[in-house]
Amino acid sequence: MEPRPTALLILLALLPFDTWIGGGGAAVPPSPSPKASPAPSSPASNAPSRPPSAAQGSTLDPRQLTALQSMGFPTAADPCADPAPHGNATACDNEAPFRHLVSLRLANCSPDLDIPTTALRALSTLRSLAFLRCPIPVPRHLPGPLTASLRSFSCDASLRHLTGVWLSRFQNLTDLSVVGVPVSASGPAVILSQMHHLRSATISATNLSGVVPHHWNALGLVHLNLSSNLLNGRIPSSISVLGFIQTLDLSSNALTGSLPDTIGDLAALKHASFARNSLSGPIPDSISQLSALVHLDLSSNQFNGSIPKFLAEMKGLKLLNLENNNFQGVFPFNASFLRRFEVFKVGGNNNLCYNHTQLSSSLKLGIAPCDRYGLPVSPPADRSTRADSSDYSDDSSDEGSRDAGSNGASHHGPSKLVLGVAIGLSCFVFLVIFLVCFSKQLFSLVSFTNHCSIILPKKKELL
Repeated sequence: MEPRPTALLILLALLPFDTWIGGGGAAVPPSPSPKASPAPSSPASNAPSRPPSAAQGSTLDPRQLTALQSMGFPTAADPCADPAPHGNATACDNEAPFRHLVSLRLANCSPDLDIPTTALRALSTLRSLAFLRCPIPVPRHLPGPLTASLRSFSCDASLRHLTGVWLSRFQNLTDLSVVGVPVSASGPAVILSQMHHLRSATISATNLSGVVPHHWNALGLVHLNLSSNLLNGRIPSSISVLGFIQTLDLSSNALTGSLPDTIGDLAALKHASFARNSLSGPIPDSISQLSALVHLDLSSNQFNGSIPKFLAEMKGLKLLNLENNNFQGVFPFNASFLRRFEVFKVGGNNNLCYNHTQLSSSLKLGIAPCDRYGLPVSPPADRSTRADSSDYSDDSSDEGSRDAGSNGASHHGPSKLVLGVAIGLSCFVFLVIFLVCFSKQLFSLVSFTNHCSIILPKKKELL
């Protein structure tokens, strides 16, 4: 009977040791300090930490993060949280568990960058895409979801070369801006005709040729800038359908013809520039209907006729540039009219003159004063020595004030002494010629008298 208690004691002695061994195995995972758990930097150890941060709305969609990395976009910091360097910029929504890009601007890109199609597919949530100084190849394939999602597209000195067909795929845009990059198209209509929702369109300095569109589908346009291109032909009268347009810039093209009378239908127009074209004809009277007009630039064209007096009634007009045209006649406004302008230019119109009784030459309008017949006074013979060749002397008090201000300075033309001597010599020569002619006539008369006195007595004798 004794062996049994001994075996029992042995089993009881071993039981705590087993329990300690088992308990120790179960307690090993939580035993390390909290500092030891984040020590590994492998993706497996970081994976559990993502869901909580994603739930807080601070993590970008991993597919879009990879797309940004493939385009050379710095992603060391959260693109949705921190401003990006080198002019890059992003904006994200607040979706969960992952946020998505809604705006992206790539700036100062490497010329070797080639945007892969897979990256563009991942960015189908973008509503605004901009390229700034990115001379990179144009992406050949534009995913349909991306072109449908975009509302704003901007390209400034980027993408090397564009085509009108490529740009026309962004049919849902409200804002289009292409500046300083060549665009191949037969005209702006190729690009704009399918963009029914446009509010602002800028296609400037792109060497775009063709004509100003005759048909407009984007009737809500507020801003239209087609400046510094190669557009030709006339400005169509159908431009009047743009009833919400506030800014219209067609400057620096090769447009011809006159301004259409229907331009007066653009009731919301505030800023209009037709400068540096080959437009001609008079300023249409319908412009007087543009009560909101603040800025009108017609410079460097071939406009002619007189300057209309209705301009004085356009109280909101603050900038008026009419220089370098063919306007003629008397400038119809006085100094009080000019004082309300921030900028007023009328120089370079050789057949235009001002009334020196209403305007002083000190205003330096760049046109000559009028003579008594309403024609420009001829400029002095030596214009190169004048400070302002257009500031001609008047026939009235301006000449006296200039002489007083010159204070003995050199005069243009001959002096009074030279003129006096010349006049005296002329009179003397005329007198000599007169005396010679008179003496000849006198000699002839005396000879005739003598001849008569000889013949008459002989006739009497014969009778």
